[in-house]
Amino acid sequence: MNSEQWLVDQFEQSRAHLRSVAYRMLGSTAEAEDAVQEAWLRVARANGEDVENMSGWLTTIVSRICLDMLRARRARREELVDGWLPEPIISVDDALDPEQEALTADSVGLALLVVLEALSPPERLAFVLHDMFGVPFEEIAPIAERNVTATRQLASRARRRVRGAVPESTARNLANERRVVDAFLAASREGDFDALVSVLDPEVVLRSDHGPQRAPGRLMAQGSAGVAEVILKRGAPFAPLARHAVVEGQPSATVVVDGQLISLVRFTINAAGRVAAIDLVLDPQTLRRLRV
Repeated sequence: MNSEQWLVDQFEQSRAHLRSVAYRMLGSTAEAEDAVQEAWLRVARANGEDVENMSGWLTTIVSRICLDMLRARRARREELVDGWLPEPIISVDDALDPEQEALTADSVGLALLVVLEALSPPERLAFVLHDMFGVPFEEIAPIAERNVTATRQLASRARRRVRGAVPESTARNLANERRVVDAFLAASREGDFDALVSVLDPEVVLRSDHGPQRAPGRLMAQGSAGVAEVILKRGAPFAPLARHAVVEGQPSATVVVDGQLISLVRFTINAAGRVAAIDLVLDPQTLRRLRV
């Protein structure tokens, strides 16, 4: 294998990791892809044969690119009229791993990304690399153009702001919510009315969002019996296709047909461990903005 092919293989093995770093740094899937592509162009021009820690080297390259992009975005911010919001990603987990699911929810939740957007670029860099990916401060400091002590302070300030603005989501809470959603999906697939009613709050509401042309947020049903009846009657064709998901840290389910997201179900689960609200998103424009 020649050195060029070896470098290509090394980069492809790290691509998913680099994309994750870039997305958490930038909060935009499109910009994350751009950052990873730019990283490859820089890597291709460099000679990586003498690099001892390839993953660390690639992470450093993409992090520097993201830092430059954050600084450029901050400079343009005054020109933006409508502001900017990060793009949420739907995380679908088939492995039934609540602890990993909690990490996913905490890492890419929209609320967290909004808070990260308020940080300065160096603060965001230090927090994302250290707290989310475990990169040592000694490696982050040269990227942030700070000494190690100052870099630790950057991450500490960012951590305080994040903790003050985003409620902590524990693996236990997410695991409990997952069990409720799994019970809901199982009852829906089996057509079990009693089992479905048992996971619903007596005052549960079912709402649907068909988009601006079709009364968004329309109340479809209320009360456990009424909601269960609508779910089993109208949702029967799609129940086998529903998959558990996490959207912005909220327990959800998706229905994907031929690679296209056709519906999103978001659950609000109360302290008693029952579904208190179900929001069915069918608006094509909303669904197209989400990435699964």
